[in-house]
Amino acid sequence: MKIAVIGQSLFGQEVYCHLREAGHEVVGVFTVPDKDGKADPLGLKADKDGVPVFKIPRWRARGQALPSVVATYRALGAELNVLPFCSQFIPPEIINAPRHGSIIYHPSLLPRHRGASAINWTLIHGDKKGGFTIFWADDGLDTGDLLLQKECEILPDDTVSTLYSRFLFPEGVKGMVQAVKLIAEGRAPRLPQPEDGATYEGIQKKETARINWEQPAEAIHNWIRGNDKVPGAWTEACGQKLTFFSSTLSTEGLAPEGETLPIPGAHRPGVVTGAGLILFGNDDRMLLVKNIQLEGGKMIPASQFFRGADSAGLELTEEDLVTAEAVRGAWKRILPNVLEVEDSTDFFKSGAASVDIVRLVEEVKELCDGLELENEDIYMATTFGDFIQLLVRKMRGDNKESKCVIDHVEKTVNKLTLRMPHQLFIGGAFVDAEGGKTYETINPTDGSAGRPHGGAPGRAGHHRGPGRRGRLHAGPEDPRGHVHPDLPLLRWLVRQDPGCHHPHQPGQTQPEPDLDPEGAHRGLWHCHPLELPLDDAVLEDGRLPGCGEHSGHQACPGDPTHSLEVCRADLEGWLSQGRDQHPARTRCALSNVKKVSLELGGKSPLIIFADCDLSKAVQMGMSSVFFNKGENCIAAGRLFVEDSIHDQFVQRVVEEVGKMKIGNPLNRDTSHGPQNHQAHLRKLVEYCQRGVKEGATLVCGGNQVPRPGFFFEPTVFTDVEDHMFIAQEESFGPVMIISRFASGDVDAVLSRANATEFGLASGVFTGDISKALYVSDKLEAGTVFINTYNKTDVAAPFGGFKQSGFGKDLGEAALNEYLRVKTVTFEY
Repeated sequence: MKIAVIGQSLFGQEVYCHLREAGHEVVGVFTVPDKDGKADPLGLKADKDGVPVFKIPRWRARGQALPSVVATYRALGAELNVLPFCSQFIPPEIINAPRHGSIIYHPSLLPRHRGASAINWTLIHGDKKGGFTIFWADDGLDTGDLLLQKECEILPDDTVSTLYSRFLFPEGVKGMVQAVKLIAEGRAPRLPQPEDGATYEGIQKKETARINWEQPAEAIHNWIRGNDKVPGAWTEACGQKLTFFSSTLSTEGLAPEGETLPIPGAHRPGVVTGAGLILFGNDDRMLLVKNIQLEGGKMIPASQFFRGADSAGLELTEEDLVTAEAVRGAWKRILPNVLEVEDSTDFFKSGAASVDIVRLVEEVKELCDGLELENEDIYMATTFGDFIQLLVRKMRGDNKESKCVIDHVEKTVNKLTLRMPHQLFIGGAFVDAEGGKTYETINPTDGSAGRPHGGAPGRAGHHRGPGRRGRLHAGPEDPRGHVHPDLPLLRWLVRQDPGCHHPHQPGQTQPEPDLDPEGAHRGLWHCHPLELPLDDAVLEDGRLPGCGEHSGHQACPGDPTHSLEVCRADLEGWLSQGRDQHPARTRCALSNVKKVSLELGGKSPLIIFADCDLSKAVQMGMSSVFFNKGENCIAAGRLFVEDSIHDQFVQRVVEEVGKMKIGNPLNRDTSHGPQNHQAHLRKLVEYCQRGVKEGATLVCGGNQVPRPGFFFEPTVFTDVEDHMFIAQEESFGPVMIISRFASGDVDAVLSRANATEFGLASGVFTGDISKALYVSDKLEAGTVFINTYNKTDVAAPFGGFKQSGFGKDLGEAALNEYLRVKTVTFEY
């Protein structure tokens, strides 16, 4: 379909990119003129792609569409207008011109919250549900017929930014592409908007964002978060205008003790505490504000309101001055209209937008040896002079609490210095093994011996009472790098914690866990696999404390570093606060009966039918086998490809294998790293030799890569019969096993796919939804992927059937593995 995209921003850019990826032809992009010398991201991307870009300052004059603009538009021959994010009023001559009309994205569940400040009002009104609407444009203000709506839960402390980032942006992009697909297929509905429940509250501006103190605390909280970060809810106090950000009603255990802040019109004075500024509604309930923007634009932690700005600036060394000049260059690149960046230059007053914050964070990381900033840091130091002071303090560690001493092994890669502990972790501290005993770990990238390790992590009991669980995983980042990929899992676990911030369900309580007479506590010992040891350690360490448990870790002997890294991160506070310690336990198998959950790997079948999207099947089939060098419990152990597309599928897979870059996994452009250890590499060689001996066709690979390290070639076998060893046994390596099946014989291939003692995962690729549902029902596996693979969700149970184990990881079912359910029956 020929599409004209009318809009702006990163959201518009993403919609544009996804529409092109879906095969649509974007014949033109209409966006806003450059601002402060910077092109809008949508126009910038389209221009790079060679798509015509029109930067329209206005579409009409004196109420009439400009003929030149209409003529330019009509010459493109668009069949549909897509308006992903549009701040301009588009005349009906443009809206109604295409044969399919125009569709618009709106960030609320229409007809509620029509208008430009829809997200703000969703939060201000305390709505429990939010979402977005894609509707057919008409000549009204967000009143056109509905095409598609999707909703989400509004979390208690959501702001405009969090709601947009978590749901409205990513799901909105998908929704726009889905809507276009429905139109192209002739299945797009046109549902008239109901008038019942329709609202329009107007645009939120700074002058209208003043706080009304004659309200309950919850209403004040909703007003503050509904205006965070733009335009900012404000009040007058101490002779100036103060703007409040980061509001929460989670004040349990917080005492209003500190210096009072008189606020005209407020029910009670505010109180500046170590946690922030406590405010009161007219119902006497408290809310907490964590950040305050002063009238001059500087943002400070609310807890520091009466301390004033830190006037004692650090004296910069020659090295600091060199860094400052490099950072000054970054500011100049981001702010092209600023002739000279002075100490007084304000980042935001000079035209920086939200996308520039992300860019500055990345530039600082490159210039300052991997130093990590949070977006909030930039709001806290908006002038260049303050920003340099903040950077120097962070680089010197002056703004951090004293840390424990950890003996690290250091390695510099990609401008980052990695520091890995190597001692035992016992009783909450890193210590040498008894007698100073060590063993060497081998670097699989080059086969060299690393720093001697003092054995696997020792027994360390961890326990946290419910009153402290709410701080679990409070740190948003690993101090050494980007937001950690396991953090979505950790945050989900926190939300499931019955002792955490959300209220209990009726009839549920969460008492303090009991200790037995010897001081031992309910808990589990974790043996981490070589597959994804860091993920596994974080998973177990994250969910046990939420269940009132403690944990210990037994690392994979070939690679203890990941488990030790979890211990380091825990100790330094980015996973949790400090924990109470308990004595070691007797192993469960040697004492009494213990509850056990086992995940034992598999030989997961992936069935690829001829009616699938072949390009996607090739791409995901590659990922299903070669992800993590095949060291993946749910890797597709055997691919069944329908006969009519078998040869084409194999040919395209071999072409893609040839493009894979084998090398150091710490290099960003590497797609295939080394196997975990040498013994496993030898087994993979023997595995492939046995496959050839039994008659399978080795299409490519099958050998160790002739270079230092434990690298094994990505391997493809065809003509694999059901009785062969490689058809039955898991390789746990980058070996693709392909078997044919007769066209149309669904039940026969299902029988073959299920003829294994394993049942961890499985997959099916087909364009027939009825077939997909039938096959997914018949496959004997704990997880079934349809037209995708390796895509798991932290809230979805994960575990296998048959010899792949029992019990579940992930989801609510996984939490139940760590709980004991008791029934109490009484009369009174």
